[in-house]
Amino acid sequence: MKEYLLLFYNQSGKGTYITSPEDMMEDMPKWQQWIGNIAMQGKLVSSQPIEFNGTVITKKDTQEGPFIQEGILLTGYMICKAEDPEEVKEWSKTCPILKYENGSVEIRPIMPFEL
Repeated sequence: MKEYLLLFYNQSGKGTYITSPEDMMEDMPKWQQWIGNIAMQGKLVSSQPIEFNGTVITKKDTQEGPFIQEGILLTGYMICKAEDPEEVKEWSKTCPILKYENGSVEIRPIMPFEL
């Protein structure tokens, strides 16, 4: 099985994720069920939301975020395993973040790192 990184994006608000406390209460069981279904198949490696702020370090400087591009913010990730990319695409089509107009899932195959 190959591993895949899923990145979850959504529109951001002022200093917070756009979702309201009501949306969070409604969304949490959906996320738990969605991730739980993948975990029950033995295909979940890791998944977490990420904090709004972050740091980018380059050769020239250090920048403190949040890092919002065109109003869209990276909000979380999942690492899963699957037999083929189509399986991951099908899971992603049912991701709770897609309820939001600007919600999206980016899928990246993870390349094995061999020494």
